[in-house]
Amino acid sequence: MSRILIGAAVIALTVAALHSADARAVKTTKTNSIDIEYAEPKSAEHRQVLQLVKEGRTLERIQALLSPIRLPRRLLVKTQGCDGVSNAWYDGESVTICYEYLDELWKNATQETTPAGIAPIDTLIGPVVDVFLHEAGHAVFDILQVPLFGREEDAADQFSIYIMLKMEKDEARRLIMGNAYQYKGDVQSPTVSMPLKKFSDEHGTPSQRFFNVLCLAYGADKVLFADFVSKGYLPQDRAEGCEAEYAQVDFAFKRLIVPSIDVKLARSLHKRWLVPADTRLKKRR
Repeated sequence: MSRILIGAAVIALTVAALHSADARAVKTTKTNSIDIEYAEPKSAEHRQVLQLVKEGRTLERIQALLSPIRLPRRLLVKTQGCDGVSNAWYDGESVTICYEYLDELWKNATQETTPAGIAPIDTLIGPVVDVFLHEAGHAVFDILQVPLFGREEDAADQFSIYIMLKMEKDEARRLIMGNAYQYKGDVQSPTVSMPLKKFSDEHGTPSQRFFNVLCLAYGADKVLFADFVSKGYLPQDRAEGCEAEYAQVDFAFKRLIVPSIDVKLARSLHKRWLVPADTRLKKRR
């Protein structure tokens, strides 16, 4: 056998061995790799935020939602005070959501059902679930070494939306509507003005993120989200390509992340995950 053929055979066997080792690692990595922590607030005014998220078992729900993902190491998801800064991040070790950020979402929630039919509780739940899943997306990309083509912030948004869309239909709609609600301030006017520097941010603009949420949802289920187009929330020219946009995200998720998911466990957890839509939203003092 020529040296070229021998070399090719060695490479092929090496790749196969590595692939087999990776497959065994995925199979043997346990689920329930998520740890949670409610840190004590640094500010007294954030104690009511801590009480709100604890009463709603927010971290426990996020832990359950992420538990089917087989990770090779533990991941801590926590809430904490951030010295007055409203922020959320993944730092290579843990996911942190600031009480300041959660408080901001609470302030922006409504006590009345919106004209679009979004229940008050969902105007808070949607954005809260989104920020946890968005940052968890960053963690999953890092820990599982998921290759990305494009901005990671966009991919983290897609990760969040995709998981929401895998819930029961009525709950998926509630989460998507609540998620989109957080961008209402930027989409209530037909024109938007902002400093040029805003376009340099690694995140998309709020308006872009709003339309991306609607487009992926419509692309996933044109019946469930038909009113996004019929009521003019999603422009027709964008809507025409949404099925392809969702298919692209679906393909990437199934190819790169699903092999590390206990699918049977995931399906069992995606049933009746949300509190009822008529749950009273606690008023912020």
